[in-house]
This record gives sequence, C-alpha cells and structure tokens, in this order.
Amino acid sequence: MIQQIYPQVIHPFRYELNKDMQIAAAHFIPHEAAGQCANMHGHTYFINITVAGDELDDSGFLINFQQLKKIVHNRFDHTVMNDHKDLFSDTEAEHFPTTEVVARKIAEIVQEHLNTLPNKPTCVQVFVRESPTSYVVYRPKAGKQ
Repeated sequence: MIQQIYPQVIHPFRYELNKDMQIAAAHFIPHEAAGQCANMHGHTYFINITVAGDELDDSGFLINFQQLKKIVHNRFDHTVMNDHKDLFSDTEAEHFPTTEVVARKIAEIVQEHLNTLPNKPTCVQVFVRESPTSYVVYRPKAGKQ
C-alpha cells in the first residue's frame, strides 16, 4: 500500500494508533439520485482507522493492530456491502452503503469492540477512500460513541 497522509483529528488523548487496510467489496446505492451507482459495482477501499486513549492494556497496546484487521477486514473483504443487512438497508437513506455510511458503520463496529476493553480506547476517526479521487472522513462527536 502506498503510504498516505490522513487528515488529523485533534483529541485530548496521550496515545494515537492508526491502522491502514484495504478491502475489495461491491455495493450499490438503491436510490434514484445515485445515478450509475444504483448499479452493482466494486471498489478497492483504502481504510484508515484512528484509535486514541490514555491507557495501554496489559501487553502495552492501545489495541492490537491484528484485532482491528479482524474486526473490519475479515467482515467486509470480498463481500457485497448491501448483503450486511444488520448494517445496511435498501429502504433507509441513513443506512445505504454509501462511503459516508460505510465509514460511520466501521467506526461504530470498532467502538463497540473498544468498549469491551479494560483500557477503554476511543475510535476518533475513520478514513475511507473509495477511489483515487474520492474519500470520506468520519469523526464521531465527542461523547456519542
């Protein structure tokens, strides 16, 4: 993967961890305003997840990089996003698998796992690049994780 510089999020935490990964996935946006994107098509998504916190776990990690990969890569790689009915809907615009919603859902999935950790890190940003010229940054509002 080509190393990239990502938009930075300002936060009050002592530690910040960033995990890059890429997934190959297909999707379609079931809405008339989506134009050609209403048809099934695929992307190689480049994803960066930013996790921050003040405390490390017993092994000295904020979170193990492998855990983040399992949570996201193993769930979405080589899938059709629309098939993840627990996350995406064909009837509610707030849940269509647009890049914006994909970024938000990844943040929610990651935070759900982080909430189970004793050191309580926080997902502060998810960056999802859909194509060489288009990307989304999602940052949960403070206190809304």
